[in-house]
Amino acid sequence: MSSSLTISPVDNVKDALHESERRFSAIVSSIPGLVFQMHMTADKQCVFTYLSEGCEALLGIPAAALLNHAQTLFDAIEIKSASQFRQKILQSAKYLKRLDWEGRIWIAEWQDMKWVSIRATVRDLGQGAVQWDGIMLNITQSKHEKHEIEQARKDLQALTAHLNQVKEQERVSIAREIHDDLGGNLTAMKLGLSTIIQQAESGQTVSLEHTAMLQSIINQTFDAVHRISGNLRPNILDLGLVDALEWQVSQFKKQLGIGADFSTNCRDFECHPDMSMALFRICQEALSNIAKYAQASEVNVQLSLHNDCLQMVITDNGIGLLPADKIKPNSFGLRGMQERATALGGDLMVEKPDEESGTIIRVQVPLLSEASD
Repeated sequence: MSSSLTISPVDNVKDALHESERRFSAIVSSIPGLVFQMHMTADKQCVFTYLSEGCEALLGIPAAALLNHAQTLFDAIEIKSASQFRQKILQSAKYLKRLDWEGRIWIAEWQDMKWVSIRATVRDLGQGAVQWDGIMLNITQSKHEKHEIEQARKDLQALTAHLNQVKEQERVSIAREIHDDLGGNLTAMKLGLSTIIQQAESGQTVSLEHTAMLQSIINQTFDAVHRISGNLRPNILDLGLVDALEWQVSQFKKQLGIGADFSTNCRDFECHPDMSMALFRICQEALSNIAKYAQASEVNVQLSLHNDCLQMVITDNGIGLLPADKIKPNSFGLRGMQERATALGGDLMVEKPDEESGTIIRVQVPLLSEASD
C-alpha cells in the first residue's frame, strides 16, 4: 500500500512567508543607508519598530539601542535641524503627507557631523497614531560638493564682476590717455602747422622754433602711441615668449632694485600666441604681487619644457603666502592667474618652499592646448 506526502496549507504559507522575508532582507541589505519603521503615538511620542543593519554604519548607534530609546536620534540632531525635523514630523502626521527632511546629525562615536536625508511614507494607524516607513541616507558628500559648486559660482561671479570693473577702468584710462595725450598733441600740431602756413603765406620766414616744437610734439605722440598699444598688448611678445619673460624680469629687477633672474631650457621654443599672452600676464601679475606684498630680496622665474608640457615656476624668498590668503574674497589676482591657466587646460599651484620662507607659483600647461586656434 503506497502512501503520499501531504503538504498542508499552513506549510505553504510559512514557506511563502520565509521567502518573502528573505527577499526583503536581501533588498534592505543592498540599500546604502538605513531602512526604518517609526510609530508616533497619540501623545506625540516617537518609537522605532524596525531598523535595518545599516543603523550603526550610518549613525554610529547600534540598532538595539535606538529601538529601546528613539530619543537618542533626536538628541544627536543639531539643534536647528532638530526643530525643523520635529515640525516636519508633526506636519506629516497631521496631513498624512510624505516626510522629506535633510539635516545635520552629530555622530558621537566618530566625533563627526553628518548630513542625512530622511524620506518616508506615512500611514494612519487610527486613534491618533501614525506610522512611517522610510529610508535614511548619508548625503554629506553631495552637500559638500553642492557647497563647493555654489562657492565656485560665487567666486566666478565675483571674479567676473572684478574683471568687468578692471576692463572699464582700463577703458577709461585708455580714453583719457587718447584724449589728453594724443588729442592734446594733435591740437598742438594743428595750431603749430597753422602758424607755419600763415608765415609761409605772408612771406615771412618760417620759425625754426615752431618746427622744432612740432618735431618734439610728434616724437611725444609716437611715444604715447607706443605706450598705449604696449598696455593693450606688449610688443615684446612679437619676439616670442622667452624673450618677453626675460625682458619682464629684467624690467622688474631694474625698477625694484632687487635680485631677479630668468632661466630656461627652451630658448628657441615657439608657442601659440594665446599661450604666450596668458603666461606673460600670469608672470606679470605674480611679479606685481611680489613687489606689493612679498618683501622679497630674490626672485627667480624659470621656464622649462618637459615632454608635452610647458612649465613656468616663479619663486621668491619673501614673507610667504598664508593659506587664508588663497581664499580671501578679494584675492582676484590669484584667481585671475588660475583662470588663465585653466583656460589653457593647465594648472596653477601655489606652494611653500621646504623649510624656507617665500612662495612658489608653479604653472603647468599642456602643449596640446596650442592646437586650439
